[in-house]
Amino acid sequence: MTAKIKMGARMNKILKTIVMLFATAIAFGLPAFAQKDAPLPKGLPPYGPEKPLQAPDVKISKLANGLTLWLVPRPGFPKIAFSLGVRGGLAADPATLPGISELMVNTIDQGTKTRAARQIAEEFQGTGGDLQGFAGKDATVLSVGVLSSRMEPALAVLADVVQNASFPEAEVAVAKKQLADTLRQRESTPSFLANRAMARVLFGDSSYHVVGPTQQVVDAATRQDLQRIYAQRFRPDQAIFLAVGDFDEAAMRRLLEQKFGQWKAPAESPAAEAAAPENPPAHGVYVVQRPGSVQTTLEFGALGPRRADPDYEAAHVADAIYGGQFTSRLTMNIREDKGYTYSPFSSLTAYRAAGIMVTRADVRNAVTGATVNEIAYELNRMATTSPTETELANAKRNIVGVEALRLQYRVAVARELASLWVLGLPPDEIGIEGKKVTETTAADVDAAAKKYFPASRMAIVAVGEQGVVREALAPFGLAVQPVP
Repeated sequence: MTAKIKMGARMNKILKTIVMLFATAIAFGLPAFAQKDAPLPKGLPPYGPEKPLQAPDVKISKLANGLTLWLVPRPGFPKIAFSLGVRGGLAADPATLPGISELMVNTIDQGTKTRAARQIAEEFQGTGGDLQGFAGKDATVLSVGVLSSRMEPALAVLADVVQNASFPEAEVAVAKKQLADTLRQRESTPSFLANRAMARVLFGDSSYHVVGPTQQVVDAATRQDLQRIYAQRFRPDQAIFLAVGDFDEAAMRRLLEQKFGQWKAPAESPAAEAAAPENPPAHGVYVVQRPGSVQTTLEFGALGPRRADPDYEAAHVADAIYGGQFTSRLTMNIREDKGYTYSPFSSLTAYRAAGIMVTRADVRNAVTGATVNEIAYELNRMATTSPTETELANAKRNIVGVEALRLQYRVAVARELASLWVLGLPPDEIGIEGKKVTETTAADVDAAAKKYFPASRMAIVAVGEQGVVREALAPFGLAVQPVP
């Protein structure tokens, strides 16, 4: 499954970029690649009324064994997106095998008690889809999009994988080699090194610091380890099944009862949930040495709101104004005005027990110090300066527009619903969040920005030539230290 996951992730990234560009165009009435000072065409009609995000009509129920069902019938286009999520991901991995969830999800479709890896792949392809797996911090999710006419055989294979994965020794060996190669490639990229370091800085000893396995974990992992974790997590009382697409609800329920009704939960306790970090990170610089690097990858990070927190939407709008959209303050400053970097960005990420906010920019060595100065300036400006009416309106339009475009895809709806379930939120949160974003005021943004955005809250990770980083950041008087 490794190659499929990589390709799926790459396509999702491309799709997200395209969606963001077009959403920006929608929000601003501009061509997607328009220069910021380009005049608007004359005679443009005024904006139409904003359309609020509509939560999908989700039919919620449970099987007798505890499996939660969220079904979204959408007649018309003859495809269905299936997702099955279970609680427990990277943050639930054993302390001796952090990141093993990634190896498990890569091998879960490589054989069952009655099907070999090739047979599983061919049967899924015969239904019009490929199974994709993802191990997140809080959950593991399997997804596949299939033709409506082939939903029964697709469910038969998916149910077999979910209940009877066997992790054949030969397939595990191949997957371990592939993952080891992937890790070597990842560890050659400064963005991965920055992500891994920032997770360690933000979360410390909390298991949320795990971003993937190490070479040592991959080498040490055995078939028995994978079987044990699989048996602990893949249980109906800790799982959700989602279907979005062209199907009859009653027929789907009958099929699900037939395919998943005999799935039994083991006697042992389910995986423990991760705990939030107890202390915020110290304001300082954490250096990851990358000898000979001609650029520095900078990440500013701090703990942020969880999605269930009452100020999450206001923080989301503040982030869009600051650095989360193409026309943000940060982009206008260090890309358009100063040319320090090509694609700076900021983002909020919510986990079940914690949230983080991160800013990243890849810059040439000569402007490392200047970039740190400008990022700190924009963070503090966000915390102390109210957004203009235009900034506020554009940020809200961008957030709602991007989400509306993304949720045109059945698989995106299924994955978003799976994410809401993992976070302990109801399916109508999609509409609730959109309404809260639309109703966010400048005062709401000010309060969230004052709470989350001061530069003094931020830990700074710098990946690059250590001597260059130390010299560039010396004027700031910040403690420069290795990653814990």
